[in-house]
Amino acid sequence: MKKKPMDYPIFITTIILVCFGIVMVFSSSFYMAQHSEKIQDSYYFLKTQSRWAVIGLIAMILMANFDYWRLKKYANLALFVSIGLLVAVLFFGVNINNARRWFNIAGISVQPSEIAKFGLIVYLSASISKNKDRIKKPITGFGYYLVITGIMFILIFMQPNLSTASSIVILSMVILFIGGAKILHFGAIVCAGIAGIVALLQRVDPNDYRVKRYLTFLDPWADPLDDGFQVIQSLYALGSGGLFGMGLGQSRQKYLFLPYAETDFIFAIIGEELGFVGASLVIVLYLILIWRGVKIALTAPDMFGCLLASGITAAIGIQTVINIAVVTSSMPATGLPLPFISAGGSSLAFFMASIGVLLNISKYCESA
Repeated sequence: MKKKPMDYPIFITTIILVCFGIVMVFSSSFYMAQHSEKIQDSYYFLKTQSRWAVIGLIAMILMANFDYWRLKKYANLALFVSIGLLVAVLFFGVNINNARRWFNIAGISVQPSEIAKFGLIVYLSASISKNKDRIKKPITGFGYYLVITGIMFILIFMQPNLSTASSIVILSMVILFIGGAKILHFGAIVCAGIAGIVALLQRVDPNDYRVKRYLTFLDPWADPLDDGFQVIQSLYALGSGGLFGMGLGQSRQKYLFLPYAETDFIFAIIGEELGFVGASLVIVLYLILIWRGVKIALTAPDMFGCLLASGITAAIGIQTVINIAVVTSSMPATGLPLPFISAGGSSLAFFMASIGVLLNISKYCESA
């Protein structure tokens, strides 16, 4: 296949998001980092995010020059390594806030679920494209892929990390749908899911603290000092920003009012400092990424490239929507970072590497 120039809108948009993310991570974290007993360095998150951005840039360039179809050969290995790491982290991972989600290697934290996300995309894309009719079979095809997804869901849920586990299920469903799974099979899954939710609701005590915590987003002011505190502070930040914001670096909520301001709730700080206009421009950048990703998927030269591009684009879109929905109290609080912007090294590096794969696919597209 003859190569063409890569998709520069995706490359430029990604670089803008990463650079903007570094600025916002510093803005949202310097006060907390300075007053943290463990850190005591205002520039800690700035330096860490910058290092990971360089690693991510190198990974993106390497993957952009690595012919994507060669990933097919490593699809099974990617799956086994992903599942192996998810099992290992349950036993050897670092325990932070009663969760084992990270490996600490020479002072560097790595989150295996980010590796598993990319590994699942590669495996499903390779397996479905290898035998296009298999996915139409209810047990050995569609059912088999559900089992693989279910194993990953359970392992990530055990960390515990419900948000990432749920996003992997949604991501898998997107790839299976695009891969040609029958609507009847999806209908069966939806019916089974509804039945399971109804059965669960009948057995769960509505006064249980876990249920109340999960439904806090519906009325965070019902418990403003505990479960609803973080969401309320996020809404205060967004409301304070108004149309044009308070100015870069002028956020008040980052002064230890809003927990995890540099990670899961960084979009609230963006809204506070840059206002509705600034937050909207960030959303526009994500829409550009998704638009170009969809276009690459539609014009990919083969089914593997189509599914791979679709999976990467879906992963970015799903995580962005969930993060912004949580920050705006539109869904229960989870723990998903905002792609390319939130503090988090392994997430940034693997998303940038995924963009590299997308760029490589774009070189072979008919017209992207």
